[in-house]
Amino acid sequence: MTVDKIYLVGFMAAGKSTVARSLAARLGWRAEDVDALIEARERRTIADIFSRQGEPYFRGVERDILKLLLPLRHAVVATGGGTFMDADNRAAMNMDGLSIWLDVPFELLLARLPADGRRPLAADRQQMERLFMLRQTAYIQAHVRIDAGAAPAEEIAEQIIERVGQM
Repeated sequence: MTVDKIYLVGFMAAGKSTVARSLAARLGWRAEDVDALIEARERRTIADIFSRQGEPYFRGVERDILKLLLPLRHAVVATGGGTFMDADNRAAMNMDGLSIWLDVPFELLLARLPADGRRPLAADRQQMERLFMLRQTAYIQAHVRIDAGAAPAEEIAEQIIERVGQM
């Protein structure tokens, strides 16, 4: 199997953006970050988009950005935490490249999240825990699962390269 594109999926604060940069550098590919592209297109933060226009609007912009990324090759794409929840997004990513779930335990994710309001869906711990459990049902549909809880981004990137080399 020839892999020329990798989508990193997982919950918020799983390290998708950091791992994407590290992995892309090792592969000599480009790194793309869906959330950063959304903020650049909208010229405002994700928290602002959520508060002013709501999650449905955000998810529409997210779908548009994902469609723009589909033609790219030799790219590592860090998706938003909810991108893979949408069945159409998930099907597109799984057809277009290799999807890799960065699986991190809930308690560790909590410790990584800043309490500054930048993560609108992390405001309520119980709601976030329910969201975490719900999203597991989508993430499990990724091609590959990587335990990304304890290792630094560079090590996770190396694990991904090893796994891809075995395919």
